[in-house]
Amino acid sequence: MKNILVSGSLAYDYIMSFPDSFKHHILPDQIHILNVAFTVEKLQKNLGGCAGNIAYTIKLLGAEPLIVAPIGSDAQEYFLHWEKQGIRTEYIEKIDSVLTASAYITTDKDDNQITAFYPGALMRDENVKIETVRENTALAIISPTNKHTMIAHAKECAEKNIPFCFDPGQQITALSAQELMLLIGQATYVIGNDYEIRLLEEKTGWSTEQMLEHVEFLILTLGENGSTIHTKEEVIQVAACPVLSVEDPTGAGDAYRAGFFTALSAGEPLRACGQAGSVAAAYAVEKYGTQNHAYMPKEFMARYEKTYGTKISLTL
Repeated sequence: MKNILVSGSLAYDYIMSFPDSFKHHILPDQIHILNVAFTVEKLQKNLGGCAGNIAYTIKLLGAEPLIVAPIGSDAQEYFLHWEKQGIRTEYIEKIDSVLTASAYITTDKDDNQITAFYPGALMRDENVKIETVRENTALAIISPTNKHTMIAHAKECAEKNIPFCFDPGQQITALSAQELMLLIGQATYVIGNDYEIRLLEEKTGWSTEQMLEHVEFLILTLGENGSTIHTKEEVIQVAACPVLSVEDPTGAGDAYRAGFFTALSAGEPLRACGQAGSVAAAYAVEKYGTQNHAYMPKEFMARYEKTYGTKISLTL
């Protein structure tokens, strides 16, 4: 079984539904003295964070995720979840002095969102180091978290010759142009959605072609329009896997990453990796929450074959 190292955030997501429109309760000319309260009709607590979401799907697909990330004093619920899923936790640092990172998301009936994010344990990660990982790893995924952690973990991967995917996500705005160029220069692969890649190009001044002077390939995810994989030689267009229903698109990108890099670690060609990512994303979209979808590898491979007309092997 191949080990895939996953660096990133671990968090609880508190998702609330407001049955009205924010615009009916926020007066534009009174923003400077804003003082409003919303009574929500629905509250759900979900396990989240990029590292947690990616690791969950990697495990479903039969690989072994090694999470390198901090979590807070209220982590018991997450640890019970990992135990149930058979996900190893020895490289997760429990910080007893603070709570786990948490996102408080209120969505109105027009799909507008107001979010408050508490970083918690993510800011106390001094002892969370890749050098503590004893096992050989096929590759690493460095996903969004405290920017200093991303920089440190990228450096450690480069020093240990661990190929890694740089997944900057929402941290693009926190990282300077120089830091982004450094991380791309150390990475083996880069992934982002169309907005993130455009922002990456804008901040660094590098085009996709210039980024490919530093990495083997760049993955551009396009939601319902699939994804494209850019290499120095070609651009591979990957169709999205049709979904049975759209329950919650949150976490679909993390599932795509898990599917793509699990297939890559199994030796599959790039097109098959992209298609595996699309199937994994479809499963995530069909369930509310980011870690509530479930399937066996054989079920996944059957859906892959039905969708794309070819077989894939995730035998690791």
